Amino acid sequence: MKNKPIIELRDISKNFGDQQVLRGINLDIYENEFLTLLGPSGCGKTTILRIIAGFEEPSNGQVLFNGENIAKLPPYKREVNTVFQKYALFPFLNVRDNVAFGLKLKGLDDDIISQRVDKMLSMVGLKGYEKRDVTRLSGGQQQRVAIARALINEPKVLLLDEPLGALDAKLRKGMQIELKKIQKEVGITFVFVTHDQEEALSMSDTIVVINDGIIQQVGSPMDIYNEPEKRFVAEFIGESNIIEGNMIRDCLVKFDDIEWECVDKGFKPNEEIEVVLRPEDMDVVDVDQAKLTGTIVSKVFMGVHYEYFVETSYRKYKVHTTESYEVGKEIGLTIDPYDIQVMHIS
Repeated sequence: MKNKPIIELRDISKNFGDQQVLRGINLDIYENEFLTLLGPSGCGKTTILRIIAGFEEPSNGQVLFNGENIAKLPPYKREVNTVFQKYALFPFLNVRDNVAFGLKLKGLDDDIISQRVDKMLSMVGLKGYEKRDVTRLSGGQQQRVAIARALINEPKVLLLDEPLGALDAKLRKGMQIELKKIQKEVGITFVFVTHDQEEALSMSDTIVVINDGIIQQVGSPMDIYNEPEKRFVAEFIGESNIIEGNMIRDCLVKFDDIEWECVDKGFKPNEEIEVVLRPEDMDVVDVDQAKLTGTIVSKVFMGVHYEYFVETSYRKYKVHTTESYEVGKEIGLTIDPYDIQVMHIS
């Protein structure tokens, strides 16, 4: 069971002129949680982060930090720090002085500052880089300096605004692992903003999917991927075949004029629904072993699997498998009941 939230957003809305970018946001963020705000560009996720940080004031609603409304509290009085996409390092200071900057502003003793800087640089893998010019560091190293500078002030919450966006693919993968490791080591809450679904799935304890200023779904990565509650979530997270059908009764759904066993319950008899089928969950079998048959009309090698479009009597299905088949081959498709995801129509 989760503890009491460290941050609570209550009925948050935000307008910029006549444009409403957030519409009644309610969200609980817990201690020691790695929470990701995920959505397309312009959906409002960075605005939520800026409201938590104090760089924006909500048009309506409350921002509660340990139960106290801080919506009008300036950023420097909040127990949060932010790592920006462009890092905002001081080019005239070396690595050590960048990291120590906040502690020097607080007037701490030089020996204490030195000890804490050494510890933080060791944690982020930059021991030995103390005197380096930050402008001569790689993107990944600059990011580590920015994280160390933010963490050394011992915030209760670290906010990260797409900090991996400027990195190349290989370095980005490595930094995903490092960020998660750092979060576990320091034991504080991370609130991470990204539009990259793979990044969110691999790093997060909790994902908040946002679109058009509205929270679409909150859940674990597994819940978000395997049990999308809305069509937008099913389409945005991973790849999907989305099909209209009818829920005949509990655990029995009908689509493409075929009845399929499933594990979903709680729908009305014969309720119109939408079915989500992930391409990797559709198994290719011999034609005589399948309820659904079709012809392969396209084939693309994706590195670890092949992507096929299979044309049936009803539609084209996207199918992923490691097996190689020729275009024009007739195949059968089967689906495990646990892999059929039934949604209410959004």
